[in-house]
Amino acid sequence: MMNLKKTRLALGLIFAIAAPFAHAADEHFLADGAAVGGYDVVAYHTQNGPALGSADFTAVYQGVEWRFASAANRELFAADPAKYAPAYGGWCSAGASKGKKVPTQPELFAIVDGQLYLNSSPAAHDGLFLKDTAGVIAKGEGTWKRIFATEADKL
Repeated sequence: MMNLKKTRLALGLIFAIAAPFAHAADEHFLADGAAVGGYDVVAYHTQNGPALGSADFTAVYQGVEWRFASAANRELFAADPAKYAPAYGGWCSAGASKGKKVPTQPELFAIVDGQLYLNSSPAAHDGLFLKDTAGVIAKGEGTWKRIFATEADKL
């Protein structure tokens, strides 16, 4: 009887801790257990390009793990995560404008008015996002409000 109570308590704690992470994960592009596939989102701003983050320098924001190339980048992120977190949870900007969540490639990015935007393919980045940046962002903002918590495979 006592073991059953302990088991139920343990399961209850696991679900209580995991539930916020499961919900938040639907809103972010995750790969290898980290937001944006473990790439350092601060580096896009400070180095004008992608840098792979390290499991040695992490932060949790909106229920997911973010990785950084240095402690300094982690501290910049911790001070103002909304400044560095990518639009659309790191999902493809062109895809978001079409109501889809498409995994991104780290080298296909743009920073517009201080906001990081990532894309999934050269066609999405060059052919859609860069050709009509304002239009893609406007459509993405409207669509994202509807799809942000929907699982990618349900869109």
